[in-house]
Amino acid sequence: MIKTNAMRMLDKAKIEYEPKEYEVDENDLSGVSIAQKIGLPYGMVFKTLVARGDKSGIIVMCIPCDCEIDLKKAATVTENKKIEMIHVKDLLSLTGYIRGGCSPIGMKKKFPTYIDDSSGSYEKITISAGIKGCQLLLEREKLVQFTNAQVCSLTQK
Repeated sequence: MIKTNAMRMLDKAKIEYEPKEYEVDENDLSGVSIAQKIGLPYGMVFKTLVARGDKSGIIVMCIPCDCEIDLKKAATVTENKKIEMIHVKDLLSLTGYIRGGCSPIGMKKKFPTYIDDSSGSYEKITISAGIKGCQLLLEREKLVQFTNAQVCSLTQK
């Protein structure tokens, strides 16, 4: 397995993680599919979404793979009037990551990060390692601290 930027950053910070590799299906990059492949509950497998707020600019949000973002809630907690998801074609230039391999760790710039409060149901959660085919299982609290994330409600209940 190759070391990703996210892995190197966690190594440098001495934060333990467990890589969870899976076979990539280009026709189904969904987090639900990934959760099934790595054998973890959907609530432990988080997807990283990138949006643009009308006041804040780019924001990063991590939500469980089986949930949908609530844009109104997200706008409120990020102190925006309106947010919209960025276009997939802009993801690489903004973050350095591609669809299906976007991690909240190691983006080109440090963006405000938000993690859904449902993550508190688990001691550990997974996020993308920064490439398709690998998730990182790590302590939720260490992820929150490392990314300086705000934990809040982001999903439709």
